[in-house]
Amino acid sequence: MDLRRLTPTLSVAPQIAPDELPAAAAAGFTTLICNRPDGEQPGQPDQDTMARAAQAAGMRFVFLPAVSGQVNEAQGRAFGEALAQADGPVLAYCRSGTRSTQLWALSQAGQRPWTEVLQIAAAAGYDLSRMTPPASAQG
Repeated sequence: MDLRRLTPTLSVAPQIAPDELPAAAAAGFTTLICNRPDGEQPGQPDQDTMARAAQAAGMRFVFLPAVSGQVNEAQGRAFGEALAQADGPVLAYCRSGTRSTQLWALSQAGQRPWTEVLQIAAAAGYDLSRMTPPASAQG
């Protein structure tokens, strides 16, 4: 797994295979957030497969699909709510990890300066500099 830590309680990753979830749980992750719509790419595991694998590994599964290039503030708020409801470290994934990072960035509006959000994303390997900050973003 190509895990990229954004915060002490959130890491993002490109597509994860169901058989990798026991290792994710062993690493301490308690919640798995899927940001890929079903059928986005041939051969990707669907959300039902991932939910069963997450539950078998003892992880909570949250399905918050976001279409590439269409991530919005409402989805960012839903992502933030899922983070707030988690009872431990969260692993979020999409095709490359970018959408998961964008959703996290939107969830941070009003909580962290936008420049800090961009720096955290960049340190994890995600360039969000072209992303428009939400109206509620700080500096």
